Amino acid sequence: MTSPGTARRLWALGEPLHALIYFAEEARAAGEAAGLAGFWQTYFAFRAAPLGPVGPAVVTAAFYNFAPGFVGKRVPAVWSAISPDAALEVRLTGVDAAARRLLGEWLGSDELAEAAELAGVAAGAVEVPGRPLAAANTAVTVPAEPHLALWQALTTLREHRGDGHNVALLQREVDGTAAHVLAAAAGRSTREWLSRARGWDDAAWEAATERLASRHWLDDGELTAEGLATVAAIEADTDRLALGPWKALGDARCDRLAELLAPLRRAVVAAGEWPAGNPIGAPDPD
Repeated sequence: MTSPGTARRLWALGEPLHALIYFAEEARAAGEAAGLAGFWQTYFAFRAAPLGPVGPAVVTAAFYNFAPGFVGKRVPAVWSAISPDAALEVRLTGVDAAARRLLGEWLGSDELAEAAELAGVAAGAVEVPGRPLAAANTAVTVPAEPHLALWQALTTLREHRGDGHNVALLQREVDGTAAHVLAAAAGRSTREWLSRARGWDDAAWEAATERLASRHWLDDGELTAEGLATVAAIEADTDRLALGPWKALGDARCDRLAELLAPLRRAVVAAGEWPAGNPIGAPDPD
């Protein structure tokens, strides 16, 4: 039977492909050509576009771990520069250009078409109650081109996983800042990366550190035994809550999709489009 480890492995394999929308120069250039000013306007417009022209409170809630003021500097201003529908088109333009540069002979191959079909089956099986970003992405029209269909399926699946991760954090009363402090203490990223990329200042970081220390999860900035157990439990719950689509796909097809995604991931990483220590925190696949 498909295990929670399968959900984690396929996320690790697929996340660098999804993240082309953030890290590839082609995605940033497409956003800027459409009128978006710089990395963060592009990020918020592209990622929030499936939700429609929502305001900062909704984006802050759905994204979970960004400082409200950081979101408020970009949302709703982005919708004056570009409509959500246009952002959906432009983000595909950027991903398409990046994929054509990075994937080479894989484009148009039977293997890539097969990967898109398998990922599409899994994405079609996501359960959306309580998962706003996953739900919004299930309503996005699936592109005809296999490499873009694959990208959209992986995006839906990673947002489904992320929504579940937020549930795992919320039930333990771990807010967005504290989640980053735990991630840094666990070695998944660094305080510098996370503070800069999510908008939390030193005061917020230190306050979250104190809250976690009062719960005996941190001691002098290091995870205690209880803190290690809590981080492990959060990750285990995240994997478990992400498992539904992969159960629908089944063991044999999950293994096949992993086999097909591995060289695509390697191509993205080898090209430098998956920055080391980035704030997403996806592990290297086993």
